[in-house]
Amino acid sequence: MEGKYKVHNHVEGATRIRTILNQSDLDYKEVDSLPPRDDLTFNNGFYANCSALFVDIRDSSKLPDKHKRPVLARLYRSFVSEMVAVFAGFEKVREVNIVGDCVWAVYNTPYKADINSVFARAFIANSMVNILNKELEKRGITTITVGIGMSYGRALMIKAGYEGSGMNDVVYMGDVVNAAAKLAAQGNKTWSDKSLMVSDVFKGNLNDDNQALLSWNSTRGCWHGNVVATTVEQWITEEYGS
Repeated sequence: MEGKYKVHNHVEGATRIRTILNQSDLDYKEVDSLPPRDDLTFNNGFYANCSALFVDIRDSSKLPDKHKRPVLARLYRSFVSEMVAVFAGFEKVREVNIVGDCVWAVYNTPYKADINSVFARAFIANSMVNILNKELEKRGITTITVGIGMSYGRALMIKAGYEGSGMNDVVYMGDVVNAAAKLAAQGNKTWSDKSLMVSDVFKGNLNDDNQALLSWNSTRGCWHGNVVATTVEQWITEEYGS
């Protein structure tokens, strides 16, 4: 969003800081599930259980040494746009964000079926990376490896920014977001790490079939697996060959 220009005034700034710091803790409510964005103001916030899903590219800092900027732009744009499309493909999504080569999302998951649907977003994303790599290979572009992290827990949901400026966003803070980001950073980090990294609580809410796809990673202290979408992988075989 393009910002609205306004000269900064330190006295007005001090007033804004005091107003925010003097807000009552009672304005931050414990709720069972994430509320709609429209329920947020600059004076309230909500604590709720939710699921967080992160994906980022391994060793992306080395890519500029291999390709020129126009090639990198196409690679990153293809990756980011498809991850956003996959992550947004579930009705319980609350936010999808892009930070560099990382895409992450927060989902309202009050039921176990919702958490299983988030897991499906992850393994579909894993298969879409396989499609991307097939297309990169055809063009002589370096293929990528990703790490995907999933976590479930409580988050504080607030609206942050500069009131009246049009520059604001919903911010999610808490262990659930940090845990998913750290798990994604461990995915495919070494030869023994799988692509999907899942917290213990998230895994415990999966159905038996999905749990069976994961194994314990004692080094990382989480569950992991190279899980893919069967129908997508079948299409890949038909389209590109084995």
